[in-house]
Amino acid sequence: MDGVVKALHENPHMLDVADTGFLVNTGKQRILVDAGAGTWWGGGAFGRLAGSLRSAGYTPEEVDIVLVTHLHSDHVGGLTTQDGKRVFPNADVYVAKAESDFWLSPEIAAKAPKDAQPFFQSAQAIVAPYIKAGKWHTFSGSEPIVDGMQLVPLPGHTPGHTGYEFSSKGQNILFWGDIVHALRVQLQHPEVTAIFDIDQTAAVATRHQLLLKLAREDVLIAGPHMNFPALGRLRKERSGYSWAPVVFTDQWDEHAPSLQK
Repeated sequence: MDGVVKALHENPHMLDVADTGFLVNTGKQRILVDAGAGTWWGGGAFGRLAGSLRSAGYTPEEVDIVLVTHLHSDHVGGLTTQDGKRVFPNADVYVAKAESDFWLSPEIAAKAPKDAQPFFQSAQAIVAPYIKAGKWHTFSGSEPIVDGMQLVPLPGHTPGHTGYEFSSKGQNILFWGDIVHALRVQLQHPEVTAIFDIDQTAAVATRHQLLLKLAREDVLIAGPHMNFPALGRLRKERSGYSWAPVVFTDQWDEHAPSLQK
């Protein structure tokens, strides 16, 4: 970490972190994986997901399903406005039962340390409108939710932390939630944990196993805290890994009418 501190003097953006939600259009359904922070976390730095969806040609009303990796407010805050309105009024929301049971438990919240209390309070306020509308669903095994998608338990960060792996035409993409927070540190040193990891030992074990597997199998990864475009692949590099981001290019529709001067 001394080396990281030194490097920060040369590059103050070295530890910049994004906070991203991802839209999957299967052709039949529009599925959101995580919903960003909304206005619940980050002091106004975030909260642009709904606007970004509109820029991409979608509306929040068109989202059919939201798959939640875990209930930290920087991943679910975008679901609900501060005054308790559902941002995605037609969406069914899915999360691991262990995750829901933990963060929505008044008993567990009452015993939690003071600095953890805001996580419980925000989770309960954010999900309440979806529970009331009958749109909140939990899973406890590998039950099918979406065609071509597998649940991937990723224990350690939170009690029910879950990844979602989509497969299509022989290609896979894993939405891995909070496996990595600080790309420049944890890929080179997977043993380094974030303070937000509830079970540090399990988080390290999960990260070691998963990084090795993903690098070997060349799986495309969607990481909410990876820098734009937050999609990439892992490469094994000495004792750690490097990140090969997907090259972002504009997609031009060759059939679109040309602009007339």
